[in-house]
Amino acid sequence: GSNAALMLARSGVEHFLLVDDDRVDASNLNRQQFWPRHVGMPKVEALRELLLELNPAAQVETLQLRLTAETMPDVVRSCPLWLEALDGAQDKRLFVETVMAAGLRVASASGMGGYGREPLGRRRLGRLVVVGDFATDVAEAAPLAPRVTEAAALLADVALTWILE
Repeated sequence: GSNAALMLARSGVEHFLLVDDDRVDASNLNRQQFWPRHVGMPKVEALRELLLELNPAAQVETLQLRLTAETMPDVVRSCPLWLEALDGAQDKRLFVETVMAAGLRVASASGMGGYGREPLGRRRLGRLVVVGDFATDVAEAAPLAPRVTEAAALLADVALTWILE
């Protein structure tokens, strides 16, 4: 999520809603856009700081909130499009289904672990776009910076396409 958000900010997007209940951990520094100074901070606040460094005029709203079946419906209605960057397969599925049920657009990433494989791709399914290799389980290939960044670039490109078309 942090990689995609910063790419969007660098592309001129100025309105963000960041939703996450997690804090930056040292283990995140190998693939997410955080720095050692952010360790221990809520991820949404650390990312807000970085987005505002890039563009002080950006409007960055944050919700330090765990997305659950109960909290998602109200949250998803607040934005017309979403980039999903959740960790667990069940959380990803629930989020995508909730956004789709609300009639909104969502881009989701999966199968981005490992290294040295074929480039990631995208599949369009109406208001849903999935990016990834469509095969790799995180249990068999840990997420590393190059593939995570590749997936984030695809997610950001999907969002820009929706925004600019």
